[in-house]
Amino acid sequence: MTKEKMEKTDNEENELRKQSEEYAEVYGFRLNPDEKIVDFVIKGLLKNKKEKGELYCPCRRVTGNKKEDEKIICPCVFSLSEIRENGKCHCGLFVK
Repeated sequence: MTKEKMEKTDNEENELRKQSEEYAEVYGFRLNPDEKIVDFVIKGLLKNKKEKGELYCPCRRVTGNKKEDEKIICPCVFSLSEIRENGKCHCGLFVK
């Protein structure tokens, strides 16, 4: 990977992390304190964006049904209830 590509990737990861932190703050939760999990999920989201065109949650299966798959664009429609009920969303990006 070239230096330019690495910098672009780092910038994309940092920007998505920042957006995720801001989203979490609005709803009264935070990013997982386990950096390995956050890094894994952020990279998975960006991979899905590159390969499938959207920030699909990496822990959920993309079906190909656009209407159904809209539900799993991060932050997915399930995340708020999962955080309330389980203390974290399914992929573990967001926690109480």
